[in-house]
Amino acid sequence: MQLQNKITTIAFDADDTLWVNEPYFQEAEQQFIYLLQEYQTAEQLSKALYHTEVKNLPLYGFGIKGFILCMIETAHQVSQHRVSSLILSKIIEMGHDLLQRPIELLPGVEQTLNALNGKYNLILATKGDLLDQKRKIKNSALGGYFHHIEIMSDKQTADYQILLHRLSCKPEQFFMVGNSMKSDILPVLDLDAHAAYVPYVVTWSHEQLEAPLHHDKLISLQTLPDLLQFL
Repeated sequence: MQLQNKITTIAFDADDTLWVNEPYFQEAEQQFIYLLQEYQTAEQLSKALYHTEVKNLPLYGFGIKGFILCMIETAHQVSQHRVSSLILSKIIEMGHDLLQRPIELLPGVEQTLNALNGKYNLILATKGDLLDQKRKIKNSALGGYFHHIEIMSDKQTADYQILLHRLSCKPEQFFMVGNSMKSDILPVLDLDAHAAYVPYVVTWSHEQLEAPLHHDKLISLQTLPDLLQFL
């Protein structure tokens, strides 16, 4: 599928599309399991934390701060409120560490953005905590590539509709690139726009689909630079 004559605007997801993100959460979860191992098995703790995260998404949204609050809540639940103040302090410290992690760009990111810069309107379309996402964008040194930066609380079809209206962009001219089928791909295809799925080595289970997705406006890539073959 060649897209050169159709696309004017290319939007990129940020976390785990342009830079490393989910592995840091996975590492924090393993630390959490270690701290609470006296109360439940690793599998039970992981399931309990995931349940708390999903339950609280409407309240906290996506991001590190909500994740830390969910770990604290889960620690109280699994310990029947016997968790020590020392463990709670360590969980808070884990959050501080997460919020200060350096940005690690994924392979080929700058190469891809350089090749597309000036040929298309490049957009950064990410979701999560506003302050933390701004920090990551600044520290990535990629902000100068983007015509517009959109930080959403969530990525549903309505959120992309608002973005397209803001950009004065028709769906057939819009192309979304990301690693999450639920957040980056499905909502965009619902609008009859184009999308490219770039799998990452690890993706939060809440962002995954149970079955493969096939669509005539979806392309699947192995790496981000593979996008250049279609544009």
